[in-house]
Amino acid sequence: MIAEGKIYFKYLRMHLLSGMEYKGWWLMLIQVLTVVVSDPIATVLLFSRFGNIGEWTVAHIILVYSLAVASFGLAESLCRGFDYFPWHLLRSGDFDRLLLRPRSLFVQVAASRFHLHRLVRPVTGICAAGWALGELGVSLTPGRLGILALALTGGCLMYCGVFVLTSGLAFFTIKGLDWIYLLTNASYQITRCPEPYMPRALKSVFSFVLPMLFISFYPAATVCGWDYPKWLGFLSLPAGAAFLGLSLLIWRIGVRHYKSTGS
Repeated sequence: MIAEGKIYFKYLRMHLLSGMEYKGWWLMLIQVLTVVVSDPIATVLLFSRFGNIGEWTVAHIILVYSLAVASFGLAESLCRGFDYFPWHLLRSGDFDRLLLRPRSLFVQVAASRFHLHRLVRPVTGICAAGWALGELGVSLTPGRLGILALALTGGCLMYCGVFVLTSGLAFFTIKGLDWIYLLTNASYQITRCPEPYMPRALKSVFSFVLPMLFISFYPAATVCGWDYPKWLGFLSLPAGAAFLGLSLLIWRIGVRHYKSTGS
């Protein structure tokens, strides 16, 4: 495990140094920062125009939304290779070379891509969560910081699971699946809708199919003391780990049925 971890970070360091050889690499940081900051502006403008929704203020929405965005950004940064897998490794036949190496396939695929600018999303999300907690008057005690850390870890595992699931299914489809984006970029947009006003069917999907609410809304409710059972806020890590475990099972089935696409 330690040896695989060292290889993983060596891959990331190699991609980081090679990416910084381009003189304009910092422009990508500004581009992603602009996209991330402008994304929730529509929600902020709606609240400023029409006011709060019941007890829900814009700070409530931003807190839940930022936890989901930061989790997605962490997974996107650390498992970027799985996001590229169907196009850059499977269809090109380059996955054959990975099978010949006596190293973990998960590590090799996950670290096959790393982009520094992707880290802008989790950093911005964490800053936004800090701002929202300040607006809500919630002080950061060690216990609350622990719940938020569990939420980010569980959310990162859940989104890593989505990328792994996409790659596992690609063994059978031999291409990326566009509908899978409903579980990535589109999924955290649902957190802009206050949970009490969310349709029951949608709430069930984002609790028991993709545990989005367990890695964003319930941890926020526990930290802020909203009227929900506190133990729900501690389920983010097991929920994310369970989703990743299921995805890894599908990935392994896909690897066993893999037939080289050649070159």
